[in-house]
Amino acid sequence: MPRRLLKYKDYDVHSVTTVSNGKRNANIVTWLTQTDMGSKVLAVALYKVDYTIDLVRESGILNVNLLAVDQTGLIRKLGQQSGRAKDKFKNLPHALDERSCPYLTEAVGYVQCRVSHSTDAGDHELFICEVIRQVVLNPDKEVMTNSFLKTRKLIRG
Repeated sequence: MPRRLLKYKDYDVHSVTTVSNGKRNANIVTWLTQTDMGSKVLAVALYKVDYTIDLVRESGILNVNLLAVDQTGLIRKLGQQSGRAKDKFKNLPHALDERSCPYLTEAVGYVQCRVSHSTDAGDHELFICEVIRQVVLNPDKEVMTNSFLKTRKLIRG
């Protein structure tokens, strides 16, 4: 029997960056979607055990960075190690927005978000976010997807 149907879906790969009381973190996120035709609302699923979720709950702000194919090194750096004991931003090209929330300067771009509310979603928590601003940084870069990572054996499929 073939794999489960949802395994056939492809997802863009993002990094959620956030800050709270001077603490910052970044992780890897694929489960997010625009939920408003006017591009004013995003639903972002964050894994409950990640440090990023604690900071998002505290601050209510985040940036969603759309990753490019030349950023595959971030999968390990941001997605497979904890930021609780390590500064993930060390040697990571980034800048701060006017809220002091980091964004990744080598990403395709980022979306500034403010959390409206959240709800339980199994092993993730779903954050419904108001889109404050969208910024395209590198329009000529190719968007990283799960399929791209699978074909290069950077993640399991």
